[in-house]
Amino acid sequence: MLIVKKFGGTSVGSPERIMNVAIRCVEDFKKGHDVVVVLSAMGKTTDELIALAHKVNPKPQKRELDMLMTTGEQVSVAMMAMAMDSLGVRAISLNAFQVAMHTTSQYGSARLKRIDSERIHHELEDRKIVIVTGFQGINKYDDLTTLGRGGSDTTAVALAAALHADACEIYTDVDGVYTADPRIVKSAKKMPVITYDEMLELATLGAGVLHNRSVEMAKKYGVTLVVRSSLNYSEGTVVKEDTGVEKLLVSGVAVDKDADRVSVIGLKDQPGIAFRLFDTLAKANINVDMILQSIGRDGTKDISFTCDDGVMDDAIKAIEGAKGRLQYKGIDTRADVAKVSIVGAGMMTNPGVAAKMFEALYNEDINISMISTSEIRVTVLIDEKDAERAATAVHDAFKLSD
Repeated sequence: MLIVKKFGGTSVGSPERIMNVAIRCVEDFKKGHDVVVVLSAMGKTTDELIALAHKVNPKPQKRELDMLMTTGEQVSVAMMAMAMDSLGVRAISLNAFQVAMHTTSQYGSARLKRIDSERIHHELEDRKIVIVTGFQGINKYDDLTTLGRGGSDTTAVALAAALHADACEIYTDVDGVYTADPRIVKSAKKMPVITYDEMLELATLGAGVLHNRSVEMAKKYGVTLVVRSSLNYSEGTVVKEDTGVEKLLVSGVAVDKDADRVSVIGLKDQPGIAFRLFDTLAKANINVDMILQSIGRDGTKDISFTCDDGVMDDAIKAIEGAKGRLQYKGIDTRADVAKVSIVGAGMMTNPGVAAKMFEALYNEDINISMISTSEIRVTVLIDEKDAERAATAVHDAFKLSD
């Protein structure tokens, strides 16, 4: 049996925790399984490296920032190999070059294209535990790239798919996927199982348990995931295609404070203007989420959208650079906003779900500025200061703690 195990930064945040992870991996290895381990950087190393970069350059080049950030995972994998060696088990650490993990050339948010698995297979046949750097790859220029925050999850799923692994286990500092962030909603409950689609929506909407691209890849290649804690041996949450049980009306609530709102004011009310705006953003590699267009008046209209915190400046720069093409009157922005979402496959066959959510927010006197829906989710944009109160109110309204 081939098992891919991924451990996040908290799980390897100290020498003691690295040894704890090593012991867990060795246990499976000694049962006769082949084990591939994917690691994030230790603790808050990535944040510390970013802060270090900004001390010498407030706007560091993305290529150089990737070169810097990829050092964090190299420390983790080398330390882990040393820990396993101290336990009497042969292990080898490999970075993105040595595997090789080929990606696109978009620094900071590269996408995996393919993985050369020969080296890993060779080391596994030599009865070693293989420890691989997560979060990173190499592009066609042989430059190091990073996959974006949470990218180690995607590395693990990609390896599981490429190696035809029997299991892919994602270890974090929580023991599964909850109906809401238990740090925000105290009554949140762990879910034993969840579908890919529900998990993808929750991950995209701010649930920090799994990287959304890792869920996309798991669904595409049929990789069953198990999310569990590295700090205990409790059963985790299984993420798979069909849960085989009657679907709840709403499965979970997600909160995303990492969102900004941009409004482009006074666009011409004519065909093609929305295309020009979002084509401009796409060419600048800006992903947008919620979109709201006003009713045209006096020959003009406004278009608002949300984007991830940290790219708003890039979005504004792109829009300003295309002012001649867009011919708008102004740009208005807000960074103190948050998205609160409900997700559930059962919503497709039950009317009144959105109304129940809006009632819960009304009862808490929380104003909604934007609304976005799909078949299995409803998202609202509200003031950031109300986000945690809103999440608790909505969670209680749907009785997710019962």
